[in-house]
Formats: sequence, structure tokens, C-alpha cells
Amino acid sequence: MTSIKTQGIPVIDLFAGPGGLCEGFASLVRGVTREFDIRVSIEKDPVAHKTLSLRALFRSFPVGKVPEAYYQYIRGEISRNQLENDPAVVPFVSKAYSEARCAELGKDDHSEIDGWIREGLAGAKDWVLIGGPPCQAYSLAGRARMRGNNPKEFEADKRHFLYREYLRIIKQFSPAIFVMENVKGMLTSQHSGAPIFDRILGDLRSPGNGYEYLIRSFVVPGEIQNPGDFVIKSEEFGIPQSRHRVILFGIRADVAESIPDLIQHPEKFSLATAPRVTAMEALDGLPALRSKLSNRFDGMPDSISNWQKALVNGLKIIEKKKSGVPIRVLERAQWAVTKSWIHKSTGGLFIKSDVSIGGVLASWYHDSRIGGVTLHETRSHMESDLYRYLFASSFAREEKRSPRLSDFPQTLLPSHENVGSDSTPFLDRFRVQLRNQPSTTIVSHIAKDGHYYIHPEPSQCRSLTVREAARLQTFPDNYFFEGNRTQQYHQVGNAVPPLLARKIAEIVLRLLQSARR
Repeated sequence: MTSIKTQGIPVIDLFAGPGGLCEGFASLVRGVTREFDIRVSIEKDPVAHKTLSLRALFRSFPVGKVPEAYYQYIRGEISRNQLENDPAVVPFVSKAYSEARCAELGKDDHSEIDGWIREGLAGAKDWVLIGGPPCQAYSLAGRARMRGNNPKEFEADKRHFLYREYLRIIKQFSPAIFVMENVKGMLTSQHSGAPIFDRILGDLRSPGNGYEYLIRSFVVPGEIQNPGDFVIKSEEFGIPQSRHRVILFGIRADVAESIPDLIQHPEKFSLATAPRVTAMEALDGLPALRSKLSNRFDGMPDSISNWQKALVNGLKIIEKKKSGVPIRVLERAQWAVTKSWIHKSTGGLFIKSDVSIGGVLASWYHDSRIGGVTLHETRSHMESDLYRYLFASSFAREEKRSPRLSDFPQTLLPSHENVGSDSTPFLDRFRVQLRNQPSTTIVSHIAKDGHYYIHPEPSQCRSLTVREAARLQTFPDNYFFEGNRTQQYHQVGNAVPPLLARKIAEIVLRLLQSARR
């Protein structure tokens, strides 16, 4: 192999979203040099691209020398235009925008996209391709919805084959390593009666450029015995979230041949398990908040007194003799309502505070230069949903599990015609994130409502903020998401956890360093 340049191993990121995967690779630093250099990252969504370009700007600065203007921007003190025209920032803006590109892969001009990649690689042969083609056509929920609505349209959906754009880049530019991420549904998805995953593996092994690729797992050493070997269960590797995803690890055959340990000691290139990190450990140090109160249907405008009245009303329902609520859950709800009076704030785009974080992830999340917390603002909830959140979070605290609809008092059940029957969809439609366990999977649905993401602390009686969701996804606190709150939630839910990406990057780096010896 050729020598690796001192500015870092080149990385190209396709379908980058807000940049979780490339953030993990870029976070590996030796001294003041990044081990990996993100040369090009491509995302089609304009808002996610705005986030991506902002983080590219952050990484453009010398390690440890981010100008104060960046922090002024994420605190909301200056505009994006003012940030990019700050004298300390101007020299780095063009580099950021040459890295982060807004384009739709598979649709926009191939020659322009190839030009960006060619320019970014600058002749490098030993580089890394990362990314995750859109997953709607593979996800179980997406498949059920699309097939049910229009089977012919489902079969014709181009997203089945967006991996071919990833494949096209492999064929065109022959990376030494590639890392491709997707949902578990990819393993069982079919197209025209044939397993799509078998086709993907065959294409990636032999992309048609004269090279062959070994496809390996990051969690099962050596030869793959079954497709499930590609599934990474994030909670087993120190990520505070039970996120299970397929991640393929492709190694160009000539690179693989130069690494005897890949065959003799494949365990050297597998993720090491780590103690589980709980949701509350990840949320540590974030200011406690109350939710806002929506008056769309219930009539009470938001105020701290009306919010607390709503909790008292909910408690009265839970306290009714015929409610069937276990006494310990009732007592927890009573305690929560009593404690709720200390929660005055609903948060904001920036909260000035002294953030003190404990736990194993403290150094990963914390940046004292922020001077507080960004994007930590609560949603508005209907009064009737506050009743359910109060019960659900109190139940989860005492029973150590999130309640199903069958656990709810009859008077708190949603008014759906099939609630209470075996045919009820989503029996856990009100899902509490348990204190002493990793969270459930953060997905883009969090942008629609907070019912699946109820905060574990009953007295706060609310769903997660954007910053809390970002913490569970392991984004550092200085990672800022552009757009409105719905768009921010969507970006967080669609991302790869950066800390998991960092652990993967460590393996990729180890492999490339072994190949150089």
C-alpha cells in the first residue's frame, strides 16, 4: 500500500444525513492531527446539509482552536452569516463547503459528484468510503406501509436500489475499505420475490472494477455464517441506546492479503464489548424541565400554574379506587406531583448553566466553552397526554418496565375504537425510557410526537428534548442541529451514533495501519 498522508486518511461519506458516521471517524485525533480526514460528505436534504456543513466548518479549524464565534452562533447570539464572516472563521469556510455537498445521489449529475470525489481524494488509493443508503424500503414499518398502500409502487420504489449508487462509487474509485450501514429489515427485505440482501452482498463482493472485496462483520470474527452476523447491537458496546443496525465492513482483496491477522487473528478487528450505559447516565447534567401545556383541545393556556393543575387532575384520575393502579405506582405519582413544583423552566434554544456531567461518557459529551446547553426545550403536550405521561413514568419507575395499554386505567386510554382489544396496534404507544437501562431506538418518528420517548423522571412529565435525544444518540453537546425543532428531531433520529462510529473507525484505522507494515 501507499503511505498514508499526515493530514489523515481520506474519507468519503455518502447519504451523510447530519453527519453522525463521519463525526465518529473525524473524532479520532493523535496530538493535533485527525487520523481520518473527511474529504467529501454528501446529503440531499437541505436542512440536514446545513447541519453537515456547520460541523464540517467546526472540523476545519485546527484541533482545539475553535473560534469563539462558533459558540456565539450555537448560543443564538449571532447569525450563520455573521459566523461565516467572522475574521477568525473566513479562512475555513470554503474548505467546509467543499467537504459538505448538497446533492441527491442516484438522481443528480454523476459527473459533478464524481468530480467532487476525485478532487477530494487527490489521487489517494488507500481511502475509506462510509455511508448508509436510505432505509425506508427496507425497514419493517416502511415495507408494511408501502406494500399495503400500493404493492406495484413498492416494487418500483427506487430506494430498493440506492445502494447501487454506493456500489457505483466503489466501482469507480476502489476504496481500500468501505463501511455501509442500514436497518435490520434489509436482511429480510425482498424484491420481485428474491432476497435483496443476497443481491447486495454479491454486488459488493464483486463490484466489477477488477477488484474483489471481503465482506466482514464488526462483531463476529472471521467468515460470516449467517446474515444476522452483520447486526451490531449498540447497547453491547457502550452506547446508551438499544439500536440494532446492519453494518457491512468491506475490505479490498489486495489490502486483505497484506494483513495476515485478518485470517489468523480476526478478533483483532472486531468491536470490543463494553459495560452498558444507561439512559440516565447519558442525560446526566442536563437541566430538569417541565413540559409546556398545549391548549389545542383542553382549553388551558400554558403557564406553570396551569401545568401543575393538569398534573393534579391527572393524579386524581390515578387515585380513583376503581383505577386499579398499584399502590406503589400511585405513591410515586403523588411524590412526582409534589416535586413538580420545583420545575419552573421549559428550557430554550440555549440555557446558560453550569453543566456537570458524570459517568464514562462525560469527556465525550462535555464542552465547557458552550457555557450551558443548546436545543434543550420541551414540547407542548395536551393535558390528557400529561395524565398518561404521569401514570406511565410513575409505573415505569416502580415496575422497571414501560407500561402497555393493558396496564393503563380505563379512563386514561386513548379514544381509539380498538383500544383494549388484541388487535390494538402499538400496545406500547406510550413508552417510557427506563432510568437504569439503555434507551430504546431513537428513530425519525420522534419528530412526530413524543409518546415513544417519555422522560424517565415522573415529576418532569414530558417527552425528550432534542438535546436529550442527541445525547442518547451520543452526539457531543457542541454538535448543533439546524432547522426547526421537528427537523432537528428528524435529523437526530436518522443518524448513526457518533460514538459507535468512532469505535468502528478505530478498527478501520487498526486494519489500515496493519496493512502498512
